Amino acid sequence: MHAGARFIGLVLFQKSPRFLVPERALALAAKAKGRVESVALLVDPDDEALHAAALLNADWLQLHGHESQSRIAQARQFARRGVIKALPIAGPDDVRQAHGYASAADMLLFDAKAPPGAAHPGGNGVAFDWRLLAGQRFVVPWMLSGGLTPENVALAMQLSGAVLVDASSGLESAPGIKDHQRIAAFVRAAHTPRLSET
Repeated sequence: MHAGARFIGLVLFQKSPRFLVPERALALAAKAKGRVESVALLVDPDDEALHAAALLNADWLQLHGHESQSRIAQARQFARRGVIKALPIAGPDDVRQAHGYASAADMLLFDAKAPPGAAHPGGNGVAFDWRLLAGQRFVVPWMLSGGLTPENVALAMQLSGAVLVDASSGLESAPGIKDHQRIAAFVRAAHTPRLSET
């Protein structure tokens, strides 16, 4: 939060190395309130998981599974601001299909498709061809994710046209352990004016 990030992610997916037990998630959500926007990350949540996430009073729910458009719309009631739908991208067809989710979600997040055998759909440190998003226009805001690091985020933003970015594994010293120096470097790099703006 001190680095100047806009969002903080609270991972509620138990298979993730970043999984937070409810007590820890509640404490972090309370600490973030009024300072940054909190995002509760879920994968194909059932009603019980959505109700549990609602206890965090998070600003956003970020859905990383195979949620239908109707399920995304239902999930809105459990977040203060809305739902971010994470969509895996590998090629142009994935980008075209993403437009269909814009009517259900309040924000889209484009992540790389998980490699074969991955235990979780995101946070794998894998990037996709950022140029696939260049010139794309969506009716809701969108965010770039997938393999972003302090070293490549400025280029990723330049090539994709992203103004919002999300990173996880690229900011860690070990799986699930955030590195404060890398977080600060990432935020600085993300705020550096892009070449097209200089």
